[in-house]
Amino acid sequence: MYKFAHIADIHLGAQKTHELKELEFSTFEQILNKCIEENVDFIVIAGDLFHSNLPDLGIVKNAVGKLKKIHEKGIPIYVIYGSHDFSPNATSIIDIIAESGLLKKIFVPEVYDDGETGKERLKLKFTVDEKTKAKLVGISGKKIGLEKEYFKMLDIKSLEEEKGFKIFVFHAGLDILPRSLPIESLHISYFPKGFDYYAGGDVHTRFCTKDFPEYGPIAYPGSPFAGYPRDLEMSASKNVKRGFCIVEFDKKVRNIKFHEIKLVKYEFLSFNADNKSSHQVYEEILDKIEKTDFNGKIVIIKVKGTLASGKTLDINFNEIRIRIRNKGAIHVGITYYSLLSKEFDPIPFKGKEISEIEKSLFRENISNLNVLDDNLNGEKGVKLAISLMDILKQNQKINEKKSNYSNRILKEALKIMGV
Repeated sequence: MYKFAHIADIHLGAQKTHELKELEFSTFEQILNKCIEENVDFIVIAGDLFHSNLPDLGIVKNAVGKLKKIHEKGIPIYVIYGSHDFSPNATSIIDIIAESGLLKKIFVPEVYDDGETGKERLKLKFTVDEKTKAKLVGISGKKIGLEKEYFKMLDIKSLEEEKGFKIFVFHAGLDILPRSLPIESLHISYFPKGFDYYAGGDVHTRFCTKDFPEYGPIAYPGSPFAGYPRDLEMSASKNVKRGFCIVEFDKKVRNIKFHEIKLVKYEFLSFNADNKSSHQVYEEILDKIEKTDFNGKIVIIKVKGTLASGKTLDINFNEIRIRIRNKGAIHVGITYYSLLSKEFDPIPFKGKEISEIEKSLFRENISNLNVLDDNLNGEKGVKLAISLMDILKQNQKINEKKSNYSNRILKEALKIMGV
């Protein structure tokens, strides 16, 4: 029986305050210590080891020190880029660390022309773990969900025909995920069938399913600490467990165990401002602060609703933060973007999908512009703006030079504008 660790979305460098930085790195450290303690044969990182492709060098130095200890134990670490540590135009820190031998990249693409269709296809080369003979292959994440282009080009047949114990590593959402998770999703049909384990990243909440007979277990360990403020809110309000997975296998997966990493306690306070004045809400918050123990906790406060009178600025959130910190909290996060006042009209955001919201915003704001060309006004202007934005969202293609990428984007934009 062999074992490997499945980790994702560590986001080293995401935190800005000293206290959260320490918790972020301590979480990473505990994961690696647990891997050594469990005597895993190898580690899979399904993207976003770092929060950016070129993070602070102090963070990199500390991370490399821990990765080196894993390397000295003879435990290989296989990695793909996530949407944060991927870089289309520059060298990523993942590339630099991989050159030292501390990480092994398993997104090994080869682009070729399909003689039958005349289209470019993407073939992936398997990486074979020396000890267990497990075969790993993966597709890296890209910005704003553009890894979908990789999946569209993917030579699935060659992947499905490969024999042996196979692990498919990816950094993307899937349409099988709960609707409550706010993430762009791929249809499962984009994935090759017959793999023994699908190691996912990009989804910051733990999820695992064995409900698809033609596919092995599909798992997301979630973010072990927090890449975004929303993660802290979910940990505090929903008691979301944070950690990573250890998978036991021989010829197939025998057990998937989630290991929780919990270094800190959370406190969540929610306030509804409906039918209350700004003064009443402020006093309610202060009263709750006096009665609550915050010592050593991450505190998240959420204020929502519509004030019957007064302005949102009447509530001194800075004073609230100071009072909670004075009671021993290690971090205070306050969200009040859903707090409205009847004295101001809310900005309308029509539509639930991102594309619908974008169109709504263009329609609301284009009327404020004084443009003489009719093609830039009204629905024509909205359509042109959306088209240009779609072009600018395009990422650099595999093996495409930076200069060719820039020229292609410029050429397509000028074509849309009729220049």
